[in-house]
Amino acid sequence: MSEAIYILGGYQTDFARAWSRQGQDISDMVREATLGALAGSGVGAEHIGSIHVGNAFAELQRQQGHLGAMVAQVVPELWGVPAMRHEGACASSSLAVLAAMAEIEAGRYDCVLVLGVEELKNLPGDQASRNQNAASWQGREDIECRFMWPAAFGLVAQTYAQRYGLDRQYLNRIAELNYGHARLNPLAQTRHWQFDPLSFTDDDQANPVIEPGSRRQDCAQITDGACALVLASGRFLQAQGRSCQGLARISGWGHRNAGLRLRDKLERSQGQPYVFGHVRQTIEDAWRRAGIEGIDAVHGVETHDCFTSTEYMAIDHLGLTPPGQSWQAIADGSIERGGRCPINLSGGLIGAGHPVGATGARMLLDAARQVTGQAGACQNEGAWRFQTLNIGGSLGTVVSFVVEVD
Repeated sequence: MSEAIYILGGYQTDFARAWSRQGQDISDMVREATLGALAGSGVGAEHIGSIHVGNAFAELQRQQGHLGAMVAQVVPELWGVPAMRHEGACASSSLAVLAAMAEIEAGRYDCVLVLGVEELKNLPGDQASRNQNAASWQGREDIECRFMWPAAFGLVAQTYAQRYGLDRQYLNRIAELNYGHARLNPLAQTRHWQFDPLSFTDDDQANPVIEPGSRRQDCAQITDGACALVLASGRFLQAQGRSCQGLARISGWGHRNAGLRLRDKLERSQGQPYVFGHVRQTIEDAWRRAGIEGIDAVHGVETHDCFTSTEYMAIDHLGLTPPGQSWQAIADGSIERGGRCPINLSGGLIGAGHPVGATGARMLLDAARQVTGQAGACQNEGAWRFQTLNIGGSLGTVVSFVVEVD
């Protein structure tokens, strides 16, 4: 990478909070996260050169667009600062991070605010679910279902079963691990949830089928939330008399796109080693830019587990197992706390929650906290390099970051 990009600090709202029930809305999330990130990074509003906002569904959920201008509306100290909004479904705020990095690398600005935000609890669940279908190819997915995304990622699970064999016990174990990790995360949506001994089995009452291939515990929970980060160049730190030592740095990134329609992606990968070749390419791009050989140089991952099948896919695409053999890393404990490469110590999307437009930024902030030893009870001791993998839609947009500490 041509320019070091440092994460000076950030802030995440409580993902268990339903803001509309308290008479608040997306603007209040924006304000809290922005002010929290400025305070957490030790940067005054006067130093912010530009603003990038990631959001997917505000027009549908709140009939509110133009979210770049929302930041200055609720934080007047940022009035006049250039801002823009980015949309890439669940990868929206990762795209905002990429845009902020590009501005810093180009020398346009040396200190940039990135914000991911989503409000999803202000409408009934069925309506919010339909709104999220906008991230698919409307009317052309050729998937008969009531709920698009459980059906789509159920199809991913079925594809693994057909190509390689898949025992559902490993999907159930992914869910159990991520809900367990979330209990240690004070900002996780599900930190107080209770489960019974049959919750992580194929019992049709305790864990019913939602769509073929997806049971209830396979599904991440949509929620409200915002996460903001302050990114800066080494020039900025030097000008401010601040040291880069001990700060998280984005050392590598990858970004690839495919088409909207899931079946097209699956058909293209017939006969190929990976179910989603462009996901593997994204991960490899991040490694190459970070100057590392592969997953053995990484001490943990925050990955996109919108469904257990998505994390199952991530395991082999990250190289923790040969293609199609993700079950091995689950069976031998590699992805658990204390394992070879712990995954989603935050709880991931399943346990921590999935405010769609905020998820990419949240992953990056959690990775930064890990490498700087600030992850609290979620900490992987001794970690100094982490990776994220964030997807939008049915893997139409894929972004990965490598984060390490100087």
